[in-house]
Amino acid sequence: MHVIVATDGSMQSLAAAKHLKSFADPTKITEVSVVAVLRPLASVAFADDVSGREFDGSFRDAAQSAVDAIAAVFDGWGPKVNKRIRSGSAANEIIKAAKQYDAGLVVVAAGGGGLSDAVLVGSTAQRVQHYAPCPVLVVRPAPRKKK
Repeated sequence: MHVIVATDGSMQSLAAAKHLKSFADPTKITEVSVVAVLRPLASVAFADDVSGREFDGSFRDAAQSAVDAIAAVFDGWGPKVNKRIRSGSAANEIIKAAKQYDAGLVVVAAGGGGLSDAVLVGSTAQRVQHYAPCPVLVVRPAPRKKK
């Protein structure tokens, strides 16, 4: 089975990758494709909270750093790992990747974009869950502990 792991560079997408690894059987997974999507003409930088590198002005470099950091989660795990950067609408490109690679599962994080992203462009996780050609694992943030 080919698994698509989407990243937007957030710590939540790193948590989603680790969550998959915590329960999935690597002998049943043939490939993992870590996918980041750049929005053309975006006025907001690609988030790269996972690599620990300073932003140097290149959205593509930030996306590559995030993809590298997520792919590193699967180092030595077993399945072949592909690193892919696409351009377009995040939900559309994740769905296209799932179709193109005949994915058996898509893993996405929910809650990384904030309220303004949800209001303006809708939830990427919701759209992927609704239109993907395969099952979708949506990993939600851990609940905040009350003081």
